[in-house]
Amino acid sequence: MRFVDEATIKVIAGDGGNGIVSFRREKFIERGGPDGGDGGDGGSVFLIGSHDLNTLSDFRTIRTYTAEQGQKGGRRKMTGKGGDDLYVQVPVGTLIYDMDTEELIGDITEDKQVQLVAKGGFHGLGNTRFKSSVNRTPRQCTEGTRGERRELRLELKVLADVGLLGLPNAGKSTLIRAVSHARPKVADYPFTTLHPNLGVVDVDGLRSFVIADIPGLIEGAAEGAGLGVQFLKHLSRTRILLHVVDIAPYDNSDPVDSANKILHELEKYNPAMLEEPRWLVLNKTDLLPREEAELVCRDIVDRMNWKGPVYKISAISADGTRKLVFDIMNYLEECDEQA
Repeated sequence: MRFVDEATIKVIAGDGGNGIVSFRREKFIERGGPDGGDGGDGGSVFLIGSHDLNTLSDFRTIRTYTAEQGQKGGRRKMTGKGGDDLYVQVPVGTLIYDMDTEELIGDITEDKQVQLVAKGGFHGLGNTRFKSSVNRTPRQCTEGTRGERRELRLELKVLADVGLLGLPNAGKSTLIRAVSHARPKVADYPFTTLHPNLGVVDVDGLRSFVIADIPGLIEGAAEGAGLGVQFLKHLSRTRILLHVVDIAPYDNSDPVDSANKILHELEKYNPAMLEEPRWLVLNKTDLLPREEAELVCRDIVDRMNWKGPVYKISAISADGTRKLVFDIMNYLEECDEQA
């Protein structure tokens, strides 16, 4: 299934039912009086978060969602049946925007979280409501109000604790395969990852976290080049960014130059993301002799003037990934305790 992270839909709440004009007519009762009932309220439309969904692909085929209308009132002061509310499931991590005003209506961040997006119409009043000491036989009633109608834009930002950042072919997909049960495509050519992949990392059977891999970035991504820019938003919710750098690129390019290009694109897209915790992960150490790999890693760290945590790994053999996973888990738990 193709990953879909944006969709537009129309939501239509139910109209309120009309009130009616009616008078009681029964044998042996001389003055029956008014008995017209109120209408029923129209149904509202809600969006509800669901962990069972991870894309917005369902909204490619069904684009209009309509709640039930309220029924009109009846005789003998009977109130019309209210319209049933409509609940539409969306993936956790969905942002909801009003397309006319660009207002952010809601942000679904939890399973079963409910967000009202279209309010049902109010019921009309029957003539019983208008009876008074000076108006014994009211002949007026009101119509139900119209339910809200909205055009919505849904935008999915995946919820993950850790995000992988790096050039195509840096080994991000291999890393997520090594530490989780996710199985993204891996090949010896760039852009094998075409959509975000989520993996649950089981640390020790009792603790776990979610890691996200997005398509690799290239220079000019912030201006629309390549695939990664349209998915960069998914990294904005993560708590740690792992900057994966290939220390032995197949094209003999400079790893430092490549890493700086990624940081430059990140800054152009959203400067605030540079202030988020970032760890440097130097990958593919298995491609060089141990001593040479150490020298290359030290040179990369020095020339980048990197001050944060540094990890040297081989994702394909999982060498060094266990320490990385445990350190991430400990860091996340410390953040939770501080919060």
